[in-house]
Amino acid sequence: MGNSTTVTEFVLLGLSDAGELQMLIFLGFLLIYLLTLLGNLLIVVITLIDRCLHTTMYYFLCNFTVLEIWFTSVIFPKMLTNILTRSKTVSLPGCLLQSFLYFFLGTTEFYLLAVMSFDRYVAICNPLRYATIMRKRACVHLVLCSWMAGIFIIIVPSSITIQQPFCGPNIINHFFCDNFPILELICADTSLIQILGFIVANFSLLSTLLTATCYGHILQTILHIPSVKEWQKAFSTCSSHIIVVSLFYSSRIFMYVRSGKGGQGEDKSKVMALLNTVMTPMLNPFIYTLRNKQVKQVFREQVSKFHKAMEQRG
Repeated sequence: MGNSTTVTEFVLLGLSDAGELQMLIFLGFLLIYLLTLLGNLLIVVITLIDRCLHTTMYYFLCNFTVLEIWFTSVIFPKMLTNILTRSKTVSLPGCLLQSFLYFFLGTTEFYLLAVMSFDRYVAICNPLRYATIMRKRACVHLVLCSWMAGIFIIIVPSSITIQQPFCGPNIINHFFCDNFPILELICADTSLIQILGFIVANFSLLSTLLTATCYGHILQTILHIPSVKEWQKAFSTCSSHIIVVSLFYSSRIFMYVRSGKGGQGEDKSKVMALLNTVMTPMLNPFIYTLRNKQVKQVFREQVSKFHKAMEQRG
């Protein structure tokens, strides 16, 4: 280590080395990012301005949507800047910060989805006690606990990583500063960090157990509903969340437990990271709005009010 050079920046190889594809990739991801921001911001705005949506379920959904906006904004702006400027470098502090925020926000989403599953469980399985259990104060505490769990569970391994020496090479075969490629560039023993990472991953994945348990009870309750109309109503309140949970957990669980190395493992990692950071946040607003009659009705009413206001001005 005496003759090694201290690394001050990393080089992100990105998705493709083909120069002729860079502008196409830039325009595609710019469109996806704008759609993601627009869709998620639309849910936040509609939830805030319409009193019909001032309910517990939409309070959690609004918080989850804000998380999604922050989560994608940790990755997209830097990635788009690198593609547009043809500069693939990122500073060491910037890379470590991006990695920390990525896993902090992603872990928080794990816990918040579990909270949203518990909310649907109480609403369907214990409807008479719903107002008592899911009071406003309890909901605020559940959201705060999700955020606190996200930061506390990730702060220790991140603090240790920051203190490690990086002596080169400084090439990261990814489009953002993922944790696994960063660990491979540390010129010191990373056993402790890897053990902590494994523990963190397992604590994060425990939320899937709560989610699965909640939906197991929900399914059991729905199947015992005699009325088809009531069965459909109960299922419609959680169908959107089931789809989002399936997309979210399938991509993130793979990212937590993946162990592939070399070109093939790195390519698979990029594909799952794309699904995780690009497709899922973009699809979430469409899933929640297109499959939710109440949100669609509120959206139509707000659009109608906007048109009337514009006509009066004209």
